[in-house]
Amino acid sequence: MKDLPDNLKSFIQDSAWTFAKTYAATWPHEYIVQERVDRDLFLKLADHIDKNGYESNFYQKKLIYFDYGGRTYWHMGNIINRCLEADTYQRRERDGRLPKTPQM
Repeated sequence: MKDLPDNLKSFIQDSAWTFAKTYAATWPHEYIVQERVDRDLFLKLADHIDKNGYESNFYQKKLIYFDYGGRTYWHMGNIINRCLEADTYQRRERDGRLPKTPQM
């Protein structure tokens, strides 16, 4: 897996990530929205995730994930999400910690 270039590391560090309150009890994660951040860097990060990440499931849905700095990143449309690696579907399924409420 290819590491992030310095400009994307800075983008991640400098972005104001929003905690997804709606999913706090089931799938805690943070996100950034393309329209609220540097558009070019957002697209470069999304592209980096797609080209250097790995495919895995969230329940039956297949997504591309990228791990960096203890967090797992993925994107959907104009949103990039991240969660702690310990809070991914795969890790929680393996550890028997899936929420009682199904997916998002």
